[in-house]
Amino acid sequence: MAQIPAYSDRQFSDNSKIWYNLKCAISTSSGFQRWQLERDVQLQGLRLEQQVQRYLRETLETLAY
Repeated sequence: MAQIPAYSDRQFSDNSKIWYNLKCAISTSSGFQRWQLERDVQLQGLRLEQQVQRYLRETLETLAY
């Protein structure tokens, strides 16, 4: 029986490293930090990854206007 090629572990690892580095760069940016201050109460309890995702989504929505 032929095996179906799966998403390679190396590729997954590379993507995880890229996302980690991107998340770190975004979270140290002045724009992100200002955004956090403006939404202090809304962000309570969210992990940094969730905050970065929300920040990126809101930023892209703003740019789409």
